[in-house]
Amino acid sequence: MLMPFRSIALYLFTALLLTARAEDVTRARDLGVPFEGVPGPVNAITDVAGVMVGHSTLIHGSGEVVIGEGPVRTGVTAILPRGRDFSQLVAAGRAVINGTGEMTGSWLIDETGYFGGPIMLTGTTSVGMVHHATTRWIRDQLPPSQWFSGLIPVVAETLDIHLNDVWGFHVKPEHVFEALDSASAGRVAEGNVGGGTGMIAYAFKGGIGTASRRIAVGDDTYTVGVLLQANHGKRENLKIAGVPVGREIPDMMPSRDSAEAEKNSLVIILATDAPLTPTQLRRLARRAALGVGRGGSIGGYMSGELALAFSTGNTISIGQQQQTLTSPTAWHGEALNGLFKAAIQATEEALANALVAAETMTGANNLTVHALPEERLQSVLRRYNRLDEAASAPSSP
Repeated sequence: MLMPFRSIALYLFTALLLTARAEDVTRARDLGVPFEGVPGPVNAITDVAGVMVGHSTLIHGSGEVVIGEGPVRTGVTAILPRGRDFSQLVAAGRAVINGTGEMTGSWLIDETGYFGGPIMLTGTTSVGMVHHATTRWIRDQLPPSQWFSGLIPVVAETLDIHLNDVWGFHVKPEHVFEALDSASAGRVAEGNVGGGTGMIAYAFKGGIGTASRRIAVGDDTYTVGVLLQANHGKRENLKIAGVPVGREIPDMMPSRDSAEAEKNSLVIILATDAPLTPTQLRRLARRAALGVGRGGSIGGYMSGELALAFSTGNTISIGQQQQTLTSPTAWHGEALNGLFKAAIQATEEALANALVAAETMTGANNLTVHALPEERLQSVLRRYNRLDEAASAPSSP
């Protein structure tokens, strides 16, 4: 499909804007938060070769909600497992930490162990629109022989009702196309972007976060990358690097009590180039719960927390239905344990990155949700002897 000039200009502008945001935003490591494990080059899900991420962010209006007019604080995030190559399905497995949420395409993944289409993250009331528009994008982008890959795309949601006019249905097909068209490798914008725009986590501003880990298995090195959309947790439960940050920063609460509840949701997407089977990927997805637990979440009532893991190293060609493995899949013992540890570590850091990158936002009905205060976070970590002073020191000019 040939893009009109206006669409090309919009795509280039969005890509440049998101790249700039990804480069400029402070991350948890920059503040001296200590994490275990070795990250990939950009410490993001895109460290898994071939994976691309794009966002479409909708922010406009202020004041009291007028349904259909705003205020609008929402968006769409697209994750392309093999970039724009949809000729093969990737192996996948999922886990339900708390099932009060939606992830389309789940039954196909459970039944076959593979899927092909993009993974889309958005707000709860936009799932139908995003599903429809993603399928349409696949139809217009690919030859008919590859349409099957996007027939049942994965669309997952968290509820941005506190900051956004959710009943106004503001996400349109063009926003979905923007997220998909702008998807790229390299650094990933975090915080108040894409599907994470209107989200709240631990009564601080939440949103999109990402991280990665590299592990050696024999002579080979593999990567596990995580991208999550955080919209969950009570302040009192928040932990960062094992420190009870939520208890130490009990103020700066949202300006309306309803935004403080242990509700809403969290979606975790895990990618790896390790050639795992669908069963092994289900096991990998379950380990995301342990990473989330390190952040203090209890998987509270009505907090949908879902995880999906996929492997770019285990694929099936759509045309011939032939499996391609980059190496044997008989993983066991310490080899598999290394991947499990990587998933836990990357999930923990991705959540911290989402909180650190997010910025204070005022949205629907004048609700204000504050960003996690960076200097106070450092002060708390220092008091518990957990601050990496060398990493947190300002760089020399």
